[in-house]
Amino acid sequence: MSRKIALFDFDGTLLPWDTQKLFCHYVLQQHPARRWYFPLFLLMTPFTPLLGAEGMKRVFLSFLWKMKREEVEELARGFAAQWVPSRIWPEMVERLERHRRDGDLTVLVSASPEPYIKEIGRILGFDLSFGTVIDFPAQGLPLFPDLINNKGWNKVTRLRCELDATAFHGDQLHQAHGYTDSAADLPMLTLCQQATVVNPAPHLLALAEEKGWEVLRLPRPWKSKLHRLCQRLRYLTGG
Repeated sequence: MSRKIALFDFDGTLLPWDTQKLFCHYVLQQHPARRWYFPLFLLMTPFTPLLGAEGMKRVFLSFLWKMKREEVEELARGFAAQWVPSRIWPEMVERLERHRRDGDLTVLVSASPEPYIKEIGRILGFDLSFGTVIDFPAQGLPLFPDLINNKGWNKVTRLRCELDATAFHGDQLHQAHGYTDSAADLPMLTLCQQATVVNPAPHLLALAEEKGWEVLRLPRPWKSKLHRLCQRLRYLTGG
């Protein structure tokens, strides 16, 4: 495969927010009665060490209880169109456009739920988009839906399943550039020859400096940690 490949994480990489919270806010604005999920979520947070990231994601998605695939996909379309394009960092839009102009295969690889990640990828012009896969039973989502969390090494597994075998050379992709803000994406970066990290935490920054990766510092839309916390709570509660 002669095309170069650009792999983009989404939350914190293309935009500063956790889009799971933004999507929750959007759904609660459309369906205010679903705010009941929040006390349940708070009650379950002490069990985070036991449930892990995947388990807590299942608990968090309780705000979609009993919804069918078609309903969630309709909400995902509205959310992607209304909330996302204006929040993407212009600098990252330019990076994406540059890869597209160069003829690279652009791939959005996110841990956020796939129903809206697919729609966001379509709006932004990605060639392929992958997110956390949610299992939709015919009768609608259970309180804690089954899912495959597209995070860490699961991203590598997904890419190996979805991309043509000719895209790989041994343990790496051919001529790949990975973009992320999180150390959770280090497995994905093992597939790449080049990497760019966005607003990295100290551990990731130290690793980036050691490996010679590009570091981008982009402006965040909150004035302080308190302002950020208040915004998160507003999104979580649909306020």
